[in-house]
Amino acid sequence: HLKVGDQVLIGKKPTGTLVTDNLLPGKTLWLLSTGTGLAPFMSLIKDPDVYERYEKVVLTHTCRFVDELAYKEYITDHLPAHEHIGDLVRDKLIYYPTVTRESFHNRGRITELIDTQKLFADLNMPPFSVENDRVMLCGSPHMLRDTRELLDSLGFKEGSNNEPGHYVVEKAFVG
Repeated sequence: HLKVGDQVLIGKKPTGTLVTDNLLPGKTLWLLSTGTGLAPFMSLIKDPDVYERYEKVVLTHTCRFVDELAYKEYITDHLPAHEHIGDLVRDKLIYYPTVTRESFHNRGRITELIDTQKLFADLNMPPFSVENDRVMLCGSPHMLRDTRELLDSLGFKEGSNNEPGHYVVEKAFVG
């Protein structure tokens, strides 16, 4: 019912479950996505506040085929050259694309790569720890279910608007 000239009020505080305020402080922020689940993370990896909160930001994007890895060039070429956040991106952002149904240098479902420790070996990083790692999940219902179970088994607690935790999940994708 908005009309030209109507006043619109915009708040500064983000809402929903997939916000960094719903996470406890940590050292590494893991953004785990499948398919179109990459979308909310595209704004986070451009936010200087995210880089101020974390020593490293790891963005994973798992798709079936290489040509579905949308924004790969934007993430690897454009963002590091950005005049305002390029230094932060170069110093702190790690991009890890994976493919499940064809040959690619990173192959497999993200949950399998976590289970086998291949993700951490490839990135030369320690496995998830409750003390240091915070995780944001957005993607297919199967990935969300499996990753939640994995994180819960490691002692991670899901965060919410009422109580920050070790990980948060985009509810819009939950089936």
